[in-house]
Amino acid sequence: MRNETLNMLDDVERIRAVDPSNMYNRIFDFPEQMEDALKIAKLWRFDPKDFLGIKNIVVVGMGGSAIGGDLIRSFLASRLLVPMSVCRHYVLPEYVDDETLVIASSYSGNTEETLSAVDDALGRKAMIAAISTNGMLEEVARINEIPLAKLPAGLQPRAALGYSFIPLLVMFEKIGLVKKVIPEIEHAILALKTYREKYIEDNHTVSNPAKHIAEKVHKKIAIIYSGPTLTDVVGLRWKGQLCENAKNLAFANEFAEFNHNELVGWSEIVEQHSEHLVVLMLRDADDHPQIRKRMNIVKEIIEQRSVEVVDVYSRGDKPLERMLSLIQLGDFVSYYLAVLNEVDPTPVEVIERLKGALKNSK
Repeated sequence: MRNETLNMLDDVERIRAVDPSNMYNRIFDFPEQMEDALKIAKLWRFDPKDFLGIKNIVVVGMGGSAIGGDLIRSFLASRLLVPMSVCRHYVLPEYVDDETLVIASSYSGNTEETLSAVDDALGRKAMIAAISTNGMLEEVARINEIPLAKLPAGLQPRAALGYSFIPLLVMFEKIGLVKKVIPEIEHAILALKTYREKYIEDNHTVSNPAKHIAEKVHKKIAIIYSGPTLTDVVGLRWKGQLCENAKNLAFANEFAEFNHNELVGWSEIVEQHSEHLVVLMLRDADDHPQIRKRMNIVKEIIEQRSVEVVDVYSRGDKPLERMLSLIQLGDFVSYYLAVLNEVDPTPVEVIERLKGALKNSK
């Protein structure tokens, strides 16, 4: 079995045959997408005076459009002086008012939950900004004079992470919520261009960490555990990418919370299913010392149940670089797992079926 999967992952023609929509290039070009997103962000015109006196921030979005807000919330947790949350709902939290910054993020511009929440924000006279390609959100922004960062179309939302992340981060700097994030973005872009060389399709499995991890996950359910700070959202990104790109069921949780409940589930019963499970443990250089201790102890507990635990380490010396290095690696892992599963990584047919069923039920 190992030789068969190795042959598949080391045969570029077989890899490309599984990927007619070229998801590989979307993943490979993530640093270039970030560069383009940075240009868009720098050209985004609005008056910072329209965003004075912000008491809290709510990013509204779903799926791939929302995770940019999640990443910013996690990345800036120790720097933002106002609370920030991400709303994945039709209505906003009750505390939203005219001192709230609401940022609507919808790549398609037609996400029904996001459009409903924007209407709610308008009714509460919140400060609003938006990012989108077009759709109804662009029209709502035009009518209500909401500053809109216009994104290039043609991508799956999950493949547009740079566009959902960078403009918001730069906006925060422009309106004075944070300082000096642009140099951090530029540093991360350069680092990611270097890191991806290990993950390219021409690099064989024995020296390609992304292919190696994909092989570990193949024909198994992945459980992703991460720390509670820089890697918490990264774990959710890994879960989402494994599910959407590889059509492979995955779950995610974080230390130390799951040590107080889910850990009990790693009982003797798990040994009946051990061959179908793998744990991916995302680690970062700045993990709290107690979190590192917990990770090491939990790893031993899980391995005692005959379940393999794969340690995955962030790379780099700056927080944004380390966060994005793990995201980049996870995206490549999900791609190569799709190859092993022999499924096209681009379509998400079951989501489209759900949307169609919801539309027809109205």
